Amino acid sequence: MTARNGEGSMHAKDAASKVPAVTLTFWIIKILATTLGETGGDTVSISMHQGYLVSTAIFAGILVLFVTLQILAKRFHPFLYWATIIASTTCGTTLADFADRSLGVGYPGGSILLLALVIASLAAWYLTEGSVSVATVSTPRVEAFYWLTITVSQTLGTALGDWAADSGLGYGGGALVFGAALAIVAALYAWTRASHVLLFWVAFILTRPLGATVGDFFDKPAAQGGLDVSRPIATAILAALIVAGILIFPQRPASRAAAI
Repeated sequence: MTARNGEGSMHAKDAASKVPAVTLTFWIIKILATTLGETGGDTVSISMHQGYLVSTAIFAGILVLFVTLQILAKRFHPFLYWATIIASTTCGTTLADFADRSLGVGYPGGSILLLALVIASLAAWYLTEGSVSVATVSTPRVEAFYWLTITVSQTLGTALGDWAADSGLGYGGGALVFGAALAIVAALYAWTRASHVLLFWVAFILTRPLGATVGDFFDKPAAQGGLDVSRPIATAILAALIVAGILIFPQRPASRAAAI
């Protein structure tokens, strides 16, 4: 009887996780979301002429709203979760652009500073909770650490993507570099005993610059190495693909029993 009660308690904790299980579908939607973050952020800051500071304030407000709703939710809601991810990546896009371009921090300086912030966030989370696995995201405090780390990592990814493109790789070259890096992480995950939790966060960071370079490749003028696709149109297409992915491939909450 005791064993059964313990097992039931464990399953209750499993179900309490409010983020999706890490599957191939998760990574496909994540890359689409980060690409949308680039095109969507640039739509407001550049195409709509709002500037980086005003755009950051707009997206930060939206992000705070969605994070609050995510924390208040009693269970995992796919559309709410991915809306929050998109809010974090659009906010990260305009925030990184504001720091790198408007404040003059520069891509290298911004990337190093943001990497330090990601490490600090993960370290504080680990020291407080004893784990940074996404399967433990089930309480307001852990969710606060999770979304802080997510937002800073999205901002870091934007800076890394812009740095790679600006360093001579171009948007296509940058996408190839970050795609190759993700392939290496996937190989380490499949064929080594490297920490799956560490590899998850490395992959999560790398999908952002991949999305940034792909997004820039779509919407930048041909003279700058892009395809000159309208930013609003590209954003709408990506949003439709994300909605289709959520509807076609049902997602389940992360399980502690299969924690990464």
